[in-house]
Amino acid sequence: MVITNFVFPRRDAALAIGDYNSYRIQLTRQLSSLRKKLGRSTPKHAKFNPKATVTAEDIGKNHEFVYLLLLSSERAWAHAMHMRSSHAEDQANGRITGSTRSHILSRLNKASKVAEKLMELLRDRDAAHTSELDLLEAEAYFFVLRGAEYFEKDHISEDGSINSWKSCLEENSAARVLYQSLLHDTKMELFKEVLAGTVDPSIRYAAYRLRISRTIPIANIAMRYFPKNRLDLTSRVSKLDPKALSEEKANKDGAISEDIPNNIAWRSRTANIADASIGQGLAAVETAAAHLDSFLSSPESKQRSRQDRAAAYDDVLIASQDTVDVTRRAIEELEREGVAEGDPRMQDLRVTDLAVNYALVGWRIGRYRILMGSDDGLSLPNEEPRFPTQSPNDGKDWRQRPESKGRKLARLRERVSLFDSILQSIDSIKELRGAARDAGFMKELEAQRSYFRALRCLNIAYSHELDAAHAEALALTARAHELLRGSASVLSKLAPAKRGPTTMDIPNDSFHNAEKTVGLLLQRYQAIVDLRQRSLESAQAFEKNQVFLPPLVQRVTEYPPLGAKLDLSHLVNYPPKLRPIPVKPIFLDVAWNYVDYPGRSKVEIANGSAKVSAQVAARTEEQKPAKKGWFGFGR
Repeated sequence: MVITNFVFPRRDAALAIGDYNSYRIQLTRQLSSLRKKLGRSTPKHAKFNPKATVTAEDIGKNHEFVYLLLLSSERAWAHAMHMRSSHAEDQANGRITGSTRSHILSRLNKASKVAEKLMELLRDRDAAHTSELDLLEAEAYFFVLRGAEYFEKDHISEDGSINSWKSCLEENSAARVLYQSLLHDTKMELFKEVLAGTVDPSIRYAAYRLRISRTIPIANIAMRYFPKNRLDLTSRVSKLDPKALSEEKANKDGAISEDIPNNIAWRSRTANIADASIGQGLAAVETAAAHLDSFLSSPESKQRSRQDRAAAYDDVLIASQDTVDVTRRAIEELEREGVAEGDPRMQDLRVTDLAVNYALVGWRIGRYRILMGSDDGLSLPNEEPRFPTQSPNDGKDWRQRPESKGRKLARLRERVSLFDSILQSIDSIKELRGAARDAGFMKELEAQRSYFRALRCLNIAYSHELDAAHAEALALTARAHELLRGSASVLSKLAPAKRGPTTMDIPNDSFHNAEKTVGLLLQRYQAIVDLRQRSLESAQAFEKNQVFLPPLVQRVTEYPPLGAKLDLSHLVNYPPKLRPIPVKPIFLDVAWNYVDYPGRSKVEIANGSAKVSAQVAARTEEQKPAKKGWFGFGR
């Protein structure tokens, strides 16, 4: 059985489409169905009997009794959260007092008691037939609910007690250590989501109420407030992860090292990092970026496909997204505290938020550029043919076929979709708070956006060229050339891009190559459109029985009259037609054997005549005289 996998995904799925009340109603229906299935419900029109207590033997016979207790606990928790959320909107100061507060606390107390009962039943492993992991998950779930109960006691009351906040921190610290050990043993991403979404925010807020510095990482706070006096719990955690309660493990999880940055630079400003979680996230991003750089620069990556190289960006993107989320939560905490925008802490967080969001978008655009190819989709080379692994039935080799038009259009459609994603990512940076105030930064973003817009227009022009729509391709190429010329003044002044993985920075050589290629394609499309236009005019004139002179290439021997101008509008016939070309005829020089040409000796002439006479004599001997008489018989 997996307790965590049963509770938290159901909770997230229900809250994603509704509120706590809908989740509570859903749990009620599931609980009623499960009771009927297990034979623990009262039949209709029957006398009510108290529900039988679930025992360890019941769990050993059928593990669905565990789900019965979990659903009961979750329903009580959802009821409390529903009352809290509905009454908090009605209160101007956010405080809930009176009978509502008592009802909320009683529901949370019931949820934690049901979870505690489940934990006690699972401790009898012989009767319940459960594993050590099941017991640890049940204990972690109990600590989460008990921590929520202590959290709501002081969060709802007007004057909180420090002892209650300390108890809240201890319960959540125990839950964090347990979930971290389970994550280390099972490698399930669900435990990481529970830590980031439920446990860590509670620990951070309880530490704030206890006046604990924010520079201390959550892992160290959890290690400090873990209830080590519970020897049975400590022994089970140490058996699962021997380094779970060590300071070295806490420092590693908290990312406390010399590589943790204390400040972050953004253009001309430097902001201090007041939250240790942000520094931890930045260190994780730097580590993931170093691994990505080593992979992309290795000879092995050159043999991989574009999809494999783009997948290497996932670790950097995940670390960057975590850093953005941590920064956003830190800003929201200061906003809830009523900190003004002019406060240095808020100013530092605003600068940090802009920097980490820009870095996240840069890594995302770099991944898109890797998917498009080494030249950002500037050219459209043919893909290498893919041969099947199995040989054909006739024993012959597979015949190589050129790439079809439909496949090329599909590739261009994928590129245009990637360019749309790049443009949306750049637009998201403009919407960040503080970005619009930096005029130079906005010009750089607009220049980079024009670069990718130009490449998008060029790829659409390629698709029109495949459909022989050269006029549309010419218009799109002209637009791309205009966009590149408009952004040249800004991009040429930017600092050279740093060596490393591809991001949204545009190297100067890539920009100049794009500008040169687009210029050449513009001339090519102009020539093709002009030729097609003149060919169309010639066809229309021919239909009207108009007489035209031969093309100029056929009249090069004619000198134009005095004062007349050459008509350069008709150089050649386009498109060319298949026609015969006059060449020198071939003669059989039979007289070579008899005529005394200059340079030949008489001996050669005599030898040649002798050979010819011998050949004539041989042919004469071969011809026998015809027999006379009837039907060839002699008389």
